[in-house]
Amino acid sequence: MLNEALRLLRVFHDLSQKDLAAKLGVTKSYISEIEAGKKVPTLQLLERYAQVYNIPLSSIMFFSENIGKEGTAEKTRQFVSEKVLRLMAFIAERSGKQGDDEEDQKLSA
Repeated sequence: MLNEALRLLRVFHDLSQKDLAAKLGVTKSYISEIEAGKKVPTLQLLERYAQVYNIPLSSIMFFSENIGKEGTAEKTRQFVSEKVLRLMAFIAERSGKQGDDEEDQKLSA
């Protein structure tokens, strides 16, 4: 699934195969073959991918290992939503807006 992870990362970063090839110092056809699963990228090339996308190589490998696993999308959605809710609660607490619900209820009554 490494080939699919690399393709998805390229698409996410809105790069054409030609643009990515130029950044990596390889040909467009080589990128095409990697993404099609016909060639396997070297470790050195994967390190260049990580530099281009400004992410650790381990993140690319983790992403490729977990593509298509059952329940991964749901677990990710749940993890992210919990983090967002905690962040929103933290912001509300810092801005002093914790008790506004009670005040709103009094005004609407």
